[in-house]
Amino acid sequence: MLVQLFIQDIVLIDRLDIEFNSSLTVLTGETGAGKSILLDALSLALGARGDGDLVREGANSGQVRAVFSLPADHEVLIRLLTFDALTCENISEDGGFSDVILRRVQSGDGRTRAYINDVPVSVAKLREIGQMLVEIHGQHDDRALVDENLHRAYLDACGGLGSDLQSVAGAWKNWSTAKKQLSSLKLQVDEAAREAGYLRSSVDELDKLAPEPGEEVELADQRQQMIQAQNIAGELSEAEEILSGHNSPVPILASLVRKLERKTAKAPGLLETVIEQIDGAITHLYSAQNELDGAISKSEYDPHALDNAEERLFALRAAARKYSVAVENLPELAIDMANQLSALDHGEERLAILNKHCGELEVEYVRLATNLSKKRAIAGRELVEKVQKELPSLKLDQAKFLIEHDCGAHLAGEYGRDKIEFWVRTNPGTKAGPMFKVASGGELSRFLLALKVVLADNGSAPTLVFDEIDSGAGGSVADAIGRRLARLAENVQVLSVTHAPQVAAKAKHHLLISKAGGGDHIPQVTTRVVQIDGERRRDEIARMLAGASITDEARAAAGRLLNDPI
Repeated sequence: MLVQLFIQDIVLIDRLDIEFNSSLTVLTGETGAGKSILLDALSLALGARGDGDLVREGANSGQVRAVFSLPADHEVLIRLLTFDALTCENISEDGGFSDVILRRVQSGDGRTRAYINDVPVSVAKLREIGQMLVEIHGQHDDRALVDENLHRAYLDACGGLGSDLQSVAGAWKNWSTAKKQLSSLKLQVDEAAREAGYLRSSVDELDKLAPEPGEEVELADQRQQMIQAQNIAGELSEAEEILSGHNSPVPILASLVRKLERKTAKAPGLLETVIEQIDGAITHLYSAQNELDGAISKSEYDPHALDNAEERLFALRAAARKYSVAVENLPELAIDMANQLSALDHGEERLAILNKHCGELEVEYVRLATNLSKKRAIAGRELVEKVQKELPSLKLDQAKFLIEHDCGAHLAGEYGRDKIEFWVRTNPGTKAGPMFKVASGGELSRFLLALKVVLADNGSAPTLVFDEIDSGAGGSVADAIGRRLARLAENVQVLSVTHAPQVAAKAKHHLLISKAGGGDHIPQVTTRVVQIDGERRRDEIARMLAGASITDEARAAAGRLLNDPI
């Protein structure tokens, strides 16, 4: 439940720190005292849309902090663990209650910051948690009665159909996934079938070509080497002829050395160096011959090899141009086309298997959804009966509460195959119709209250706020509303902003909202909230009965209302 609401610098509120109790709490005060501001501030903490105009004049920013105390197994605590706004240390170890703090800072420039347990979160997450903690209902804001999805949710809550709903949602997800896979496979097979001839010829061509990764680079290098060898073959042959042919200088130099050696004895010390130099030249010429022979051997190639390399290279590049891919991607293309052809060849078999599986999932979904529809029909009758019992006490004894339940394959979805809509007939002989179209504002509020009383155990947030749902009601109707609010507060925390003394008298706790300031001593108007009881509470209820001038008769009437048993 909501245990504390702290508000600072919001509209007329400079600083308020309000503590709340369980059961029914009413908030009363004269028109314009600030009751709506209080609810706007609470809504801001729950994730409502921010507005820079909410910031109190003269302040740069305002903030609202709402503190909730929840049992350790509450769904809000479990949800918070999924986005790190709550850690295990925050949860009571003894299974007791844990605090959840929602805080919103509103800047004057319109920007806002949101926090849960002092951890920054998005406004969307704050709103998600806020909706799980508090429901705010007013005479002109009966969204719960307008939204058909909530009608179905109310009915499921009444019947305790949460686990059935989860089963249906899971079956729908499985079936939907299988249908998408089946559709995708059909598209692949159909596309492959349209291109079957092209695929088969292409696969055959690429199989014969058998491109290898890196083959183009290797062939290009080989071709370049052979072309270069072809270009220098003539020069190598000419060099060989000079060094080793008939005109080779080696024999001549060798003969010259022999002649000079025979003369060395006649001229000692004169020819030795010359002979040595010529010998060295002959040695270098022999070495050059050997190197030249090696170069010639390396440069020799089979002319057919060059033709084959060029033919292979040109074939690869022609295929690459044909299929609009790089040569290096031809092996991958060959594999991909082979897979497509395989998908075509085996597609019908896979389609049959997946189609059968999809049919089985559909049967399972229909079975679960049909079972859920039957349970919803039973829960609908129970809900109608329970709500109908509440209507006479709310002075709607001539009204009928009805549930329009449409069911069929055309409504299939994750929530089943049902459309649930709350209808009413407000007077005998009149035509029944959707509740929000047929019922007046006051009647809507009372229908909503009847539903909330019925669903208090399993269909409500832990805190319910009713904003003047008794507007326009008086006497016995207001008294009936007060009694039902008190009964509702036996199961959930209820806060009610009211102008009806009959409602205010049924509360266990009473908060008085008033304005202060606006004079010479306190020029700026501020909103104040105090808890009242005893004579002060009696006087407030007397004011609500009699107006500004409180008479003894009004006090006596207020006393009787306060002493009237619920």
